[in-house]
Amino acid sequence: MSTSASPRPAGGTKGASASRPVRRSSTRDAQEDLVRAVPKAKVRRARLQLSRIDPWSVLKLAFLLSVALGVLTVVAAIAIYTLGELTGVFGLINDVLGTILGADAGTYTVESLAPLSTVVSLATVAAVLNVILLTALATVLALLYNVCAALVGGLGVTLTDD
Repeated sequence: MSTSASPRPAGGTKGASASRPVRRSSTRDAQEDLVRAVPKAKVRRARLQLSRIDPWSVLKLAFLLSVALGVLTVVAAIAIYTLGELTGVFGLINDVLGTILGADAGTYTVESLAPLSTVVSLATVAAVLNVILLTALATVLALLYNVCAALVGGLGVTLTDD
């Protein structure tokens, strides 16, 4: 003989559902049950200080970025020169030179004064100088930041987690 805490009705599951009132939910209640609002998470914040920048990593990054800028400079010089030839801008400049110089106009043209090889050479020299100067300047600025950060504590940054 088993004793249980709650007596069961003799009818099985039918008797259990008959004792409770049946509630029919509307479609609106069903939708509210299916879609629940997500609880808003707390935003985490971290207050950090940038107290030192590694000069070696700045040197490497500045070198790579300035090399990319140098390549862009040479390619842009070639593109602008070619675009000037194709659109006839050099012909207009030659006409203006002919008007200004008179009889000697035939010897002074854009193509004779600045051929494409000279323009590319000058752009390459400018790109190499920019690589050297930008790399050195970025490294010196990183060292200068480290000195200033040692005096005043660095740059304060607040990071949040969204």
